[in-house]
Amino acid sequence: MKTKRIPSPTASKPLLWYERAMALIAVGNLLLVGFDLTYVQWRNFWLQGGVKVGPVSFKVPVPPITPLYDRIKGIEPHRDTQNYLKTVDDLNGAVQQGGVNDGAVQTLLQKLRDESAEMVTANPFSAAGKSGTLERIKNRMRDRIYGNPKDGSARQAFDKFWSQDHLSSKGVQGELAFFNSQIRPLIETNYYRTIDENGEPTNYFGVVDAPFVALFGFELLVRSFVISRQRRIRWWDGILWRWYDLLLLTPLFQIVRVIPVAIRLDQARLIRLDHIRDQATRGFVGSIAEELTQTVVSQGISQMQAGLKQGDLAQKLLSRIDKPYADLNDRDELKELASRVLHITVEQVLPQVKPELEALLRHPMEAVMASTPGYGLLKAVPILGGIPQKANEQAIATATEVAYQALGKALEDKEAAELVSQLVRSLGQAFVTALQEGKSLEEIQDLMGDLLEEVKYNYVDAAPTQVLDRLPGGAR
Repeated sequence: MKTKRIPSPTASKPLLWYERAMALIAVGNLLLVGFDLTYVQWRNFWLQGGVKVGPVSFKVPVPPITPLYDRIKGIEPHRDTQNYLKTVDDLNGAVQQGGVNDGAVQTLLQKLRDESAEMVTANPFSAAGKSGTLERIKNRMRDRIYGNPKDGSARQAFDKFWSQDHLSSKGVQGELAFFNSQIRPLIETNYYRTIDENGEPTNYFGVVDAPFVALFGFELLVRSFVISRQRRIRWWDGILWRWYDLLLLTPLFQIVRVIPVAIRLDQARLIRLDHIRDQATRGFVGSIAEELTQTVVSQGISQMQAGLKQGDLAQKLLSRIDKPYADLNDRDELKELASRVLHITVEQVLPQVKPELEALLRHPMEAVMASTPGYGLLKAVPILGGIPQKANEQAIATATEVAYQALGKALEDKEAAELVSQLVRSLGQAFVTALQEGKSLEEIQDLMGDLLEEVKYNYVDAAPTQVLDRLPGGAR
């Protein structure tokens, strides 16, 4: 069955468009929060637009946002790795001007060998949590020199790579192209992040988020004022009426803003959360109802046990039986109930249990006949021995048939139904009188108390998942 959307106060077009505008602003703020929370982890993507899925790498166009957002996160280019790349650029310029054998090239190659050794030893990538990037750089360099990323020393590989002999034999332009395509992008991802006075990494996102918080805060104040006037409640209660908007103002755990954003989108009729809300409500209410029912039943049984032990319950029941019975609907339910039970007994029950009933009647009659003098001698006569048995069965069959026909005729007799009703009432009075005499009532109370304790232990105090399995009928 589909849930029908209840018309909201924002049903008019101007208010609906306002709700939609504010909902879209909230969505934009949520996207900005998600971007900020993932920026450091995804900085390589925003810096280079590269994505690697397994062995496959591909590029996607991304806007140049890292120069701007690095300032918000307190990220600066790492001085050591930037100097390393600048030295490589100087080497490229010196090679183009004077060739590999130029004296300036020899000086720059020695400087690169020293800086490479310093980079491998000091690991300037560790502060940014990018030690894995340095390992990739070393593996690629070893693979380039030795043909296997696991062979040789990374420091020796850099020394050989930045040597005049290697560049001359392999071709300086080809080796520099390899460095710029395979090594430079990895080095460029390294950075240094400043620390604030609290010892935490610098983060100025609060400055970016402040206009949104101010807007949502002002809107909440106005909304709560309007709600308090419309519903004649306190201003604070008006704020609690829009409790989910408070999540838009918290600077901590900003991801929880997805809750008010989803609610606003639903109120603005941009999405529908009816099914999710119904399922959540049904599960929540069902859980509470199950626990509440279990508690109420357990307490009810405990009160019945206490009443049985003190004798109050039995005395109240017996006292109620002695009082005049008030008929509320001019209908004798006891008479109709007795008639209905008699109909079911005669028409459905007795035909099915007729063989068992005859067997029950046959047993005492045979016992009586067996105790009669001369029955044993008569039974031993070959021809006459089966006559008593046949007579017994004939008598039982006749008696059950007569009783069955008598009950059938009683069903159509209104006077017989009245007699049955009076019999039930008399039995009730006689039963009450019998209970008040002797220790029968005390024994029944003890038995009922023990029975209730077993019921409570097996069906009520058990875990909810076990209760359904233990009930008669088995499965849920």
